[in-house]
Amino acid sequence: MTAVAETLDLLRAWTPIRSVAGDRDGLARMAAALSDWLVRELGAALVPGAAAADPPIVHARLDIGAPRTVVLYNMYDVMPADPAGWSVDPFTGGEAELPGLGPAFLGRGAENNKGPLAGMLVAARRLLAAGRLGVNLEILVEGQEESGSGALRRYLAADPCPAGPADAVLFPSLCEYGGGPPRIYLGFKGIATGEIRVEGGAWGGPATAIHSSNAPWIGNPAWRLVSALAAIAGGDTGTVGAITLDAEAQTVTARLAERFDPEAELRFRRAQRYAVDGTAEERLAAVLTTASLNLSTLRTDPPDGRAVTPHRAAAGFELRLPPGLDPDAALDDIRGRLRRAGLSDGVAIDLIDAYPGCRFPETAAGVAELAGAYRDLGAEPQVWPWAIGSAPGSAFARIAPAFLIGGLGHGGNAHGIDEFVTLDGLSRFLRSIEGWLLRLPSLPDTPGRQT
Repeated sequence: MTAVAETLDLLRAWTPIRSVAGDRDGLARMAAALSDWLVRELGAALVPGAAAADPPIVHARLDIGAPRTVVLYNMYDVMPADPAGWSVDPFTGGEAELPGLGPAFLGRGAENNKGPLAGMLVAARRLLAAGRLGVNLEILVEGQEESGSGALRRYLAADPCPAGPADAVLFPSLCEYGGGPPRIYLGFKGIATGEIRVEGGAWGGPATAIHSSNAPWIGNPAWRLVSALAAIAGGDTGTVGAITLDAEAQTVTARLAERFDPEAELRFRRAQRYAVDGTAEERLAAVLTTASLNLSTLRTDPPDGRAVTPHRAAAGFELRLPPGLDPDAALDDIRGRLRRAGLSDGVAIDLIDAYPGCRFPETAAGVAELAGAYRDLGAEPQVWPWAIGSAPGSAFARIAPAFLIGGLGHGGNAHGIDEFVTLDGLSRFLRSIEGWLLRLPSLPDTPGRQT
């Protein structure tokens, strides 16, 4: 059986497991299925205590007595999905011919991230069976990546740390975003999630919803929320701060700009135009250095109240922060802006979760090996100073010098309708992960350290 066929078999078995946030049974079933596979098919030993996390963490070791050890990290949680609009049931999955892309597997998690998770495990098993695996493996799979990785971060923060030390960490994923050149990120932004909330009451708003005819003399929490948001960040992008690129990051960004296609990026992001002007390098610098407050929800209580002044208004946010900007310090700065605008009374910021960004040098262990694995398959990598998205790389800083996300392969529609991975992309993904693992026994002895 081919590696792609083995991976599809796992996808067909795992796609129906609804491992979404809040579904404790689905998360537990997925963790159990993974644990069973790792013991039965890979001969790995489960690390005691990891499964007691909520949701369960799957932590397994495969010690072949090699001088090098690497961590393969991944996630088994997926986003919810409504079957409406899908070509297949999202929690059944199935193969389809996609115009211009060829055969593909569709289903929730096909791209993000059950497809890469299955491929990662198949690649490791095939190398082991062929006697070609030259490194020890620690496999860490969590069920909370889509909602902040809190359980994993607490698990890795224990003293002593239950994982590592290791030479490198890889988060195998499909990194030919939008079908473009594969990417290598030298770090990730951090993130803080929460809610900016305005309650009626002493500042002049209603304690309970009232008729809107009272608007001239009773404050509206929705208007106060709008004023608060305007005081926090101006413009359309929610910018609340920025860092300056240091010399190393400037060099990587300038090199990236030479191959970066702004119009292709727009198509990948499914956007019409950029909200900021400038050259490719200027736009890249803006997205890399900016701390941005994204507003994902806006609501009032009572909802949909006609001719009613609400007693509560709230905005859900994700604050993404470049490496070096501390989430607590950034939130303190936001609170300071509210105080200076005279809006702190009645406006609260409820933090749900946060973790800082991370970065590592291009010379760190595993980076050159990942680039080499890409080039062996005819793909020239696009190297970024760090990702514009977030991942819990900072949690691995005490374990290994680098937390890489990597892998060839084209998927799409993550979190959306008809999420997919192409079968050709899955084949490239498997070969790229195998290629990375095969290069690791020759890692240098003095890798760089994360900051």
